[in-house]
Amino acid sequence: MIPAARPAGPVSTGTGHAPCHHGEILQGVFLDAGGRRCAGLVTLPMAGPGSSAEFVRRPGTAPEAITVVPADRTKAAQAAALAVAECAERAGLPPCGGELWLAGEIPVGLGMGSSTSDVIATVRAVADSYGLRLAPETVARLAVRAELACDPLMLDGRPVLFAQREGRVLEVLGPALPPLMVVGCTLGGGAPVDTLALPVREADDADLHDFERLRTLLRRAVATGDARLLGEVATASARRGQRVLAHPEFDALTVIARRVGAVGVQIAHSGAVAGVLFDAAAPGLRHRVRSCLRALDAHGIPATRAFTTFTTIKEILNGPALRGGDRPTGPDTSRRTARLPAL
Repeated sequence: MIPAARPAGPVSTGTGHAPCHHGEILQGVFLDAGGRRCAGLVTLPMAGPGSSAEFVRRPGTAPEAITVVPADRTKAAQAAALAVAECAERAGLPPCGGELWLAGEIPVGLGMGSSTSDVIATVRAVADSYGLRLAPETVARLAVRAELACDPLMLDGRPVLFAQREGRVLEVLGPALPPLMVVGCTLGGGAPVDTLALPVREADDADLHDFERLRTLLRRAVATGDARLLGEVATASARRGQRVLAHPEFDALTVIARRVGAVGVQIAHSGAVAGVLFDAAAPGLRHRVRSCLRALDAHGIPATRAFTTFTTIKEILNGPALRGGDRPTGPDTSRRTARLPAL
């Protein structure tokens, strides 16, 4: 990733990292504290793949003289420029250019927050090069400016309802999700989803009522640690998402979940990644997961990895996950090696 030799001269180097997620538990339109309608989502966190960034600041160069490797990461380049302006002002220094290097293993186009992870890692690397650590709210503001909408990957992992187009938290749902085991898979053959090509459907009053009801149920599920109730919310949200995504395997996925004793399913509302959700405290979990894997295979649905919502991620089947093959890339990330650890 990083060249062995760099141009001579005064430099100040910073590094940054950001995680990914596994799609959404809930996504829709909700009311904020002032009663205004906002697009919002609750993501399913996943440890493992992430984006790393290194920024080398070049004092004395023009602020627009920022180069990015790989060169196609245009959103990260925009984030770097915005972060330089923010951090230079805070540090009382003139803004300058620099070089940004990015690396990561988040599959592209599956709805796992690859572009947001790039952007957040970039902002953190630029801030680090100035000796600064920006607050999550500031990182979110810069991320939205860089890519118009972002996932809440800059936060501490608590379940939140996040207004992705505004970069702000609508509600902290609780300290942690109920303990879940997630068997990940990909729908649509794992092909990337072009979110800009998806039809846009405006939410009406009935939609808003349904979303707010699911929000209330999810709040209760988090407060009581009720994995089954969370699964019901995630499944209902995923089914609504099918109105736009129309994954042909979705009905089979829900049937599999019922047959193997899962609490529900979740999908990425802007991608092809999905998960079968199990109560991690349920008896016979290993047998249920193995039955799920056999059923997914029988239906031609590729399984990817199993993970938990615990702080410490533990693979439960045959040791560590194996690396999968390259996946197709999407716009703005054509040079990323897209790999998802597989069971």
